Amino acid sequence: MKLHVNGSVHEVQAPDDMPLLWVLRDRLNLTGVKFGCGMAQCGACTVHLDGRAVRSCVTPVSAVGARKITTIEGLSADGSHPVQQAWTEIDVVQCGYCQSGQIMSAAALLAENPSPSDADIEIALAGNICRCGTYQRIREAVHRAAALNKRVQR
Repeated sequence: MKLHVNGSVHEVQAPDDMPLLWVLRDRLNLTGVKFGCGMAQCGACTVHLDGRAVRSCVTPVSAVGARKITTIEGLSADGSHPVQQAWTEIDVVQCGYCQSGQIMSAAALLAENPSPSDADIEIALAGNICRCGTYQRIREAVHRAAALNKRVQR
């Protein structure tokens, strides 16, 4: 099958029921997407399908079709995406395991809602678990990314 990943078309051999997570990690070597729980409960495996945040651990590759997949590697090659910049500025990362999923969820939120409230952020990122408890810094970084986005758009 052909998958549109991070702006490129990839031909992959995989069973139809293989989770997108494993196709990305094992077939395309995109290891920024993480395995956390395998049940769409933790958010570590979050990627974008046509700009919407989805859990790749429960998305069969056959369900993707022609939709565009974006992983953390495709958000920006050099870490210049406003969400990635904000994460660095605010020093969000502690252990880092959940952060690619957190960043992908935050980027999808900001694409849909450029000025989210604390409540909007909590709702959008509710399915992303951070075992280190950096939620306060995550929320602060989302607000910072929104501000950076506004500067870029001027």
